[in-house]
Amino acid sequence: MGTERVGELASRETEEQTAERTLQALRKELDEINAEILRWLSRRAEVVLEIGRLKLRQGINRFDPVREKEMLDRLAAMNPGPFDDTTIRHIFKTIFAASLQLQKKEEEASLLVSRKRHPEDTVVEVGPVRIGAGVPAVVAGPCSVESYEQTRAVAEALREEGLTLLRGGAFKPRTSPYDFQGLGFDGLKILREVADEFGLKVVSEILAPEDLEMALPYIDVVQIGARNMQNFALLKAAGHIDRPVLLKRGLSATIEEFKYAAEYILAHGNPNVILCERGIRTFERATRNTLDISAVPILKAETHLPVCVDVTHAAGRRDILLPLAKAALAAGADALMIEVHPQPEVALSDAQQQVNIPEFRAWLGEIRRMFGAVV
Repeated sequence: MGTERVGELASRETEEQTAERTLQALRKELDEINAEILRWLSRRAEVVLEIGRLKLRQGINRFDPVREKEMLDRLAAMNPGPFDDTTIRHIFKTIFAASLQLQKKEEEASLLVSRKRHPEDTVVEVGPVRIGAGVPAVVAGPCSVESYEQTRAVAEALREEGLTLLRGGAFKPRTSPYDFQGLGFDGLKILREVADEFGLKVVSEILAPEDLEMALPYIDVVQIGARNMQNFALLKAAGHIDRPVLLKRGLSATIEEFKYAAEYILAHGNPNVILCERGIRTFERATRNTLDISAVPILKAETHLPVCVDVTHAAGRRDILLPLAKAALAAGADALMIEVHPQPEVALSDAQQQVNIPEFRAWLGEIRRMFGAVV
């Protein structure tokens, strides 16, 4: 090989080595820049979280579109290139969105309902019944309190079955203003009378904050219905009472909205809240609502509150109440709610979804056969 060829190869090798050294140096510089960017991103996240805490204490919305636009405009004006302004805006909007998500996660973890803040299960005690303690509870009774005789017949059946929680509607929020609206306080008095006769506890819905105090002598568990899940005045008032609250999920409420509704009650001083999944409104017409069975394990994982499933309102039909109840308990529900009427065919409200007393006994027997004791 000639001297000239050898020199050419040596020169090429030297150039390749130089290029490799340059590449490695640039990669090292890039790693250092990445580390510096990460350090500043982490510092930015700390500042964002502190801003979020201040906003939360002041009741200010996390997202401020005016402030975001000001920051983006300022960054675009400062942009030295080579990225164009559109790219810079896109990069920083992604950072802003991640920062908002970080604030949201911290806020959710700080909620009183959050299991991250309160790892232990909350057990709500209603007389001898401990909801959330491991033994499923059953809440049963007529959709509406119609008479003393009707309510007493159901209460007697509950006592014979060893159950304690008697539900009954005295104030009925109905879609039509011409449907039966309930007996009001007269209905509560009937519930209290028959409950005391058989040693039961009363679960009944209250519609307005101004009725709460007057209703407390008659009610052991205050129910807040689906239509009132975001009646914030009622939620706040329920936070000030010394009774457990059974809070039903709204007809179209997300799980997040449901948790925040419960947060209102806890934040105002009442820790004894039972979350009740009762089906949500979808396009499906085969059932009255669509039972969101996934809500049960999600609520159990994300909150420390006991979870009840109202199979009656989820189905709107009596023929599938048993499989829905089985599914609810298998998913981890702490309680079931079912409507029972001595003669459903003549009920003044929701006749098609209530079971009679023999059907209730059969339903309960199958639940016991599969899941053991209930209270």
